[in-house]
Amino acid sequence: MEAKPSSLVIKVGSLLVNSQRLIFSSKNPLCSSCILSGTFKSVTCSTISQTQSETVSGGGAEQPANSVEVLRRYGCSDDDIEKMFLRRPSLRNADLSQLQFKLNLLWGLGITSNDLVKIINCRPRLLSVRINHFFDERLEYFMTLFGSRETLLKAIIRNPSLLTYDFHNRIKPVITLYEGLGISREDLVPLLLSRPTMIPRTSFNDEKMEYIRKSGVSKDSNMFKHVVSIIGVSRSQTICEKAANIEKFGMSNEEVWHLIGRSPYLLTLSVDKVQRNMTFVVGTMKLPANVILEHPFLLYNNLEAVLKPRWLLAGKIEEMGLCPKIKGSLMLRALRMAEQRFLKAFVSCHPDVVAKELMEFYTTAKCVKRLAVSSKKAVFKGFPFWVLLHARCSPYSSFYPSDSMIELLCTWWGLWNTSHCLRKCNDLLCWGSPLVVHWLGDWGFSSSTYWILFNYIIGCEFMFYFFII
Repeated sequence: MEAKPSSLVIKVGSLLVNSQRLIFSSKNPLCSSCILSGTFKSVTCSTISQTQSETVSGGGAEQPANSVEVLRRYGCSDDDIEKMFLRRPSLRNADLSQLQFKLNLLWGLGITSNDLVKIINCRPRLLSVRINHFFDERLEYFMTLFGSRETLLKAIIRNPSLLTYDFHNRIKPVITLYEGLGISREDLVPLLLSRPTMIPRTSFNDEKMEYIRKSGVSKDSNMFKHVVSIIGVSRSQTICEKAANIEKFGMSNEEVWHLIGRSPYLLTLSVDKVQRNMTFVVGTMKLPANVILEHPFLLYNNLEAVLKPRWLLAGKIEEMGLCPKIKGSLMLRALRMAEQRFLKAFVSCHPDVVAKELMEFYTTAKCVKRLAVSSKKAVFKGFPFWVLLHARCSPYSSFYPSDSMIELLCTWWGLWNTSHCLRKCNDLLCWGSPLVVHWLGDWGFSSSTYWILFNYIIGCEFMFYFFII
């Protein structure tokens, strides 16, 4: 009997679906083109009955009723599923076919259920975006770049956004840019693993290229890749501020950049940390500022946990007339030692009674926290969303912020009347929940956009609901 056109269409569609599942459940996704071509040949050369079609597509198996069952079939436990739903609530109502399709892609990469929990915790929206764009081409490129599937899997778990970055306009240009600067692919792999956000944050201009030249590091040096990658992901303004912060302690610009060339991770330290460590080294330890040119570890060490306690212990040992004394070059060696080696060299070497006294003194010194650290004010840039997040109220209840909150909001809005400030707070909380306000901050709206948007939200209910959807 001749097959009806409608049934033929159903059969062809079923074959295409099955071929797609076979492609992404295969252990070698790079062979997907071969599988797909073979499938098309079977479509054009054979006719399959309805029963045979159901067998190929797994029609006899019970279809999952919800996303929970889909994730269970992937191997996730109830605890894992709860964690993922807590991180991404919209997964509960996800499209089942799309969810299965994306999970098949991840399974083909070798991502287990435990890895999936880590990925969703790191990138909650991964299963809500299109990860199939240029998937085969992206996978083939990454296999060439990372060299092995195990290294690629490690990189994806550390930075799942590798599956979502714009492949042609972001990933390939950035890799090509680093290679053009003289960094080989073998050196790029550990950099990508240690700095997961290197691809989206990289940018180079004439100013940054000048910084690399001033560092004096040659392309043959092992530090060159670190200098280039750190400068590449940092803002020019931040680099300038951090270099000037070291320079103001009496060193020339050339000395500072040669120091950065030998120890590029100085650019990852905050301005506050460098200032506090340098103040202690110069003011308390009475060492010359240029000592950091030969001993940059003085800027890396923790002031409260290493530098200050060991300096105080050295004074205690001298006060008690014990030997060996921690002075001169031995002081710098002692500050650089690991904790256990330091205790063995300068505490445990004494009799038990003396060692116990020194250990108690040293432990007490390590427990001394930074003065007034709990009252340190954090600097917030942009609209103070954290103020509204503290309001635990329903959308129709009144909000009464503290005096400090009122002062901050009045400063932002340019208001002098407290009642006007409270009225605006209530308007914002009536027309937008704290969660929505938090989302706006995460999306990176500028200060002017915040205010324009909220003016519209306050005045137009329709726009608010449209925005949420």
